Amino acid sequence: MTNSSASAPSVPSASSSPSSVLVTGGTGKTGRRVADVLQRRGFSPKVASRSGAVRFDWTDRTTWAPALSGVDAVYAVTSEDPGAIDDFRDFVAAATEGGVRRLVLLSARVWEELDDGSGSVLATEQLVRDSGLEWTILRPTWFAQNFTEFPYLVGPLSKGELRIPAGEGREPFVDLDDLAEVAVAALTEEGHNGRTYALSGPRAMTFGEAVAEIARASGLDLRYVPVTEEEYRAEAIAAGEPEEVAEIFVELFRHIREGRSEALSNGVREALDRDPADFSAYTGRTDFSVLG
Repeated sequence: MTNSSASAPSVPSASSSPSSVLVTGGTGKTGRRVADVLQRRGFSPKVASRSGAVRFDWTDRTTWAPALSGVDAVYAVTSEDPGAIDDFRDFVAAATEGGVRRLVLLSARVWEELDDGSGSVLATEQLVRDSGLEWTILRPTWFAQNFTEFPYLVGPLSKGELRIPAGEGREPFVDLDDLAEVAVAALTEEGHNGRTYALSGPRAMTFGEAVAEIARASGLDLRYVPVTEEEYRAEAIAAGEPEEVAEIFVELFRHIREGRSEALSNGVREALDRDPADFSAYTGRTDFSVLG
C-alpha cells in the first residue's frame, strides 16, 4: 500500500449536477452524514433505509424501484449478507436501466490487501467499474467515530477497557465528516468520475494512543489492553459473538498489528484540495456519554 490513493485517470463528463440523490444506508454512520451534507448544500436526497420513509432493503427487491425512481446518483453502502454480490449486480443493472448516471460506492482500504486473489473481496468494486455509469469508489481506513458508534468498540470501552489483538500497530483513523464531504463531491460535482479515493486521517495512531486521547477529552477512565488473538477470540465467543465474526476481526486487527495499515493516503486532499481532519478534531467535538 502506498501513500497515495489508487486511482484511474479522471474521465471528464459533460453532465450537470444531479437533481436527485439516493443515499442507501441512510441512517448509518456514513449515510446519515452524506445526507446531512447534501441537505446543507441545497439537495433533497432520498434517505433510504429498511425502516425509514424511503424503504430500501438489499434483500427485498420490491423496494429497489421506488427508491430509484427519479434518481440521478446513488451512494451505495452494500449489504454483507450471503448473496450480496448477486443482489448488488442486479441493483446496478436496475439503477442503470432506471436512468441513474452516477454511482459512489463505499468500500474499504483494507480490502485490497486482504483480497485472496479470487477477486471476491473486491467484487463489488469491479461491478461498479464495469457498470458503464460515472463511478467513484471510496476506500476509507477505520473511522475515528468507530470509538463511539461501532458496537464492537463501544461495548468494551463503555466498561472501561478495550481488549483487542491490535498490539502497537498504527491506524490513520479517518474522520467521517471528511468521508461525507468526499462522497458528496463525487455525487454532485464533476472531476471524480473513474476515481478510487483511499481516505485516511493525517496521523497514524496506535489504539492505545487513540483511547488515551479519548480518555483525556472525555474525562473517563479508559484503557487499551493488547491481547493475543487466542484471548480475543475466546473472549468474543464467550460474549456471544459468532465464531466467524470473531475471526473477521482477528484478521482485521492482525493487519493493523503487523504494521500493514499505517500508511497515510491522499484521497481527501485529492478530492477536496485540503488536508484531512486530525483525530483531535473528532475528540474535540464528540459527546462521549455513550461510553459512560
